[in-house]
Amino acid sequence: MENATGGLQSKYSELINAAKAGGVNNLQVREQDRVLYIDGEAPNGQTKDNLWSIYNRIDPDFRAGDLIMNINVASAVAGAQARVSTQTSNLNIRKGPGTDQPIVGKAAHNSNVTIINKTNDQWWLVRTEKGEEGYAYAQYLSVS
Repeated sequence: MENATGGLQSKYSELINAAKAGGVNNLQVREQDRVLYIDGEAPNGQTKDNLWSIYNRIDPDFRAGDLIMNINVASAVAGAQARVSTQTSNLNIRKGPGTDQPIVGKAAHNSNVTIINKTNDQWWLVRTEKGEEGYAYAQYLSVS
């Protein structure tokens, strides 16, 4: 078993260094009950996407459950509007880019969201009208 003190910080050192290099403001890294918490505010969506990409490379499919990353994008970041184009239901907004990620909010059918970054063809980083930020499945978003 890894040494609990600093073990997780060392495991995720690439992620922590990328957050520092990417200009994440109010960066806080703390370890509690064998879980590493990384909090802060990214200057743009690309920085947040990069951090999730590094996280997925270190811990494929986020299986270890030993990191909680709460990085939001600065609210001053301007973005295009997209309409939620689900059949009838709400669109889940997730913590990370994947259906295995916890739901952090919902966008109502036909409501608008602000696109912070088009992470990839499947997942876009968005902010709801209520200010909830997370990843939405791009198939259900129509850019106006």
